[in-house]
Amino acid sequence: MLYFSGPVARLADEFAKLPGIGPKTAQRLALHILNAPPEVAQGLARALVEVRQAVRRCSGCCNLTDEDPCAICRDPSRNHRLLCVVEEPRDVIAMEKARGYRGLYHVLHGAISPMEGIGPEQLTVKELLSRLADSQVEEVILAANSDVEGETTALYLARLLKPLGVKVTRIAHGIPVGADLEYADAMTLNKALEGRGEFG
Repeated sequence: MLYFSGPVARLADEFAKLPGIGPKTAQRLALHILNAPPEVAQGLARALVEVRQAVRRCSGCCNLTDEDPCAICRDPSRNHRLLCVVEEPRDVIAMEKARGYRGLYHVLHGAISPMEGIGPEQLTVKELLSRLADSQVEEVILAANSDVEGETTALYLARLLKPLGVKVTRIAHGIPVGADLEYADAMTLNKALEGRGEFG
């Protein structure tokens, strides 16, 4: 850190380790904590310790939760015949915000990436297979990202799951609502054409 040393520099260094936080933002956050009332820093410290101690993976869906099973897995109003497989807990948040899906989830905690040494063994694939063996799931929706790793993961899971007798579908990818075709790249246009449905 440029202008500070000791505890302030160490705090800024810790903030800078967080995703999306650059050195300047880390410095601003450290100064904010320093200038705020002591209870702000104490509250932050307590919340950090509590989240590490209380949050764990749900035994059902592998999402992060402080209660096991999580609220979604416990909810009797959810459609237990539908299972949406996502890469990360933040994907569950995105799906829930959209309010269009009322089934269950399974969180992989990553995607297959040979370049980074991540294979199916590092993901919750074993838990997914075990879950499907003793459940009433009829359709598995693969909602991995549309990047190379996500496509690889979706393809791997589809080949693994189809022999189990469940319907395996993939979320559609394509043109966002309100976008002009002229600004879409070739891959997005091709995905939109592949995922087209009957109209009218």
